[in-house]
Amino acid sequence: MAATPDDVRTLALAFPETTERPAWDMACLRVRDKVFASMPPDESWVAIRLAEGENRALAGERPGVFSVPHHYRNSSMVVVDLAAVDRAELAELLTEAWRLRAPARLRAAFDTAGSPPSGGS
Repeated sequence: MAATPDDVRTLALAFPETTERPAWDMACLRVRDKVFASMPPDESWVAIRLAEGENRALAGERPGVFSVPHHYRNSSMVVVDLAAVDRAELAELLTEAWRLRAPARLRAAFDTAGSPPSGGS
């Protein structure tokens, strides 16, 4: 089943110290004010920060699902078509993105206290 904008918010906001705040006409999800994901007003896709180079690798492997538009070419953001991914895959991507942006102590505390958001329904 396709992921939804509500899935993006529910999964992302389950991480410690995560907030949603608008910027650049986008709904930006942040950990300690560092953006790790953002959605446009139409909420048909989400841009997610990944490890360097992983964005282009995913876009090359599955171009109908992932893309790196011109305005993200100098970043590690990948655009994910929500209609083409399921909640479990979205959860994995958001977990990776949050971990990349969260401070080391927050990641360590999270690893000790809990587990990533569930991709299950």
